[in-house]
Amino acid sequence: MGQIALVSKVSQDKFLKLIGKKIRGYRLEQGISQDQLAFECDMPIKQIGRIERGEINTGIFTLYRITEALEIALTDILDPQAPN
Repeated sequence: MGQIALVSKVSQDKFLKLIGKKIRGYRLEQGISQDQLAFECDMPIKQIGRIERGEINTGIFTLYRITEALEIALTDILDPQAPN
């Protein structure tokens, strides 16, 4: 219940930007380019860029594919309090 209450206090725009920032952070930490991540996830590079900038509300399966490619847990990018 605590997680749900916390997320509801964050606007959608801020939450999407936070997810994108986390994805970008993990990607850069691992030395992976957007192009390489897009290839690993089988999606257009432009989509990776839009996700990282928080411009689109992408689907959960897409986020799952990204976290699998980055070898991190889905919760690492969905938890607003998780570091990165």
